[in-house]
Amino acid sequence: MKFAAIADVHGNRSALEAVLADIAAFGISEVVNLGDHVSGPLEAAGTADLLIERGFPSVRGDQDRILVELWHAGTSARSDFRRLERRHFDWLASMPPTLMYRDHVFLCHASPRNDAAFWLDYISSDGDVRPNPIEAIESEADGIDAEVILCGHTHIPRVIRLRDGRLVVNPGSVGLPGYDGRTPVPYVIEVGTPHACYAILERSKKGWLSTIRYVPYDNAPMAELALSKGMRTWADAIATGWVQRRAGI
Repeated sequence: MKFAAIADVHGNRSALEAVLADIAAFGISEVVNLGDHVSGPLEAAGTADLLIERGFPSVRGDQDRILVELWHAGTSARSDFRRLERRHFDWLASMPPTLMYRDHVFLCHASPRNDAAFWLDYISSDGDVRPNPIEAIESEADGIDAEVILCGHTHIPRVIRLRDGRLVVNPGSVGLPGYDGRTPVPYVIEVGTPHACYAILERSKKGWLSTIRYVPYDNAPMAELALSKGMRTWADAIATGWVQRRAGI
């Protein structure tokens, strides 16, 4: 059993195409997708079209949920919302929040019980993003009967072995290697490379193997597109992997 895991594409079709080409180069045909597929100022509709065409087993991220809620409300000024068609919203709405893949792998977006929670990491009171203690990670995984648990949301690639042997993997972000947030306090995520990121997982006789892959692609047009939409933080992150510090951060 060998497959790839992607997450947090955020409408970056160029990064997605590069990752899918890299996956194909390894002869891997199975891919799972952990959500936040199209949200942001980039190519929401084009990314949705490509993902719909591929039909990967997928879960709904918090930003996907918000887009569906806006669709039900009937209107939004968000650029991603305005570029999506009804079929795109139907596709997002059809996804479950969690999914068991091939009997051994549990898929979620952020944590098993909350699509917007930090799980493998946490935000400290001073705004630093730090690894969560193993006790907190294991508590959230309680009751999940799976050899592997996959999560995304933070955009930080991580591989953690729980003390009972289960493997937890965050494959990082395909399309957005940095961003800033405001809740519970102002914070910044930055991976430090502009490359698209994903994971390869393989079940062997010795157990599960995991590899994080960083894939270069032509990121300049996506950075320029983000900047043209007034999303300077996104532009910085897509161009460099770093976020320029600004007032309040």
